[in-house]
Amino acid sequence: MDDFELILQNGINFGRGGQKKTDDGKIKTKAKKKKYITGAHGSGSAKQKAKYREQRANRHK
Repeated sequence: MDDFELILQNGINFGRGGQKKTDDGKIKTKAKKKKYITGAHGSGSAKQKAKYREQRANRHK
C-alpha cells in the first residue's frame, strides 16, 4: 500500500498520539487559591469579594 491509500483507510490524526493529560492537582489560577477566596492577602477588593462569597454560601441555610 502506498501512503495515500493508508491515509484513506485510517485517516489523519493531528493530535498528540494518545497521550493523556495528567492532573497533578496543582492550582493554576490565583482566583482559586485559599488566600484569594478568603480575602486574606490584603487587597480590599478581595476582602469585599470574600464577603460576597460568604453571603452567597450562607443564603439558603
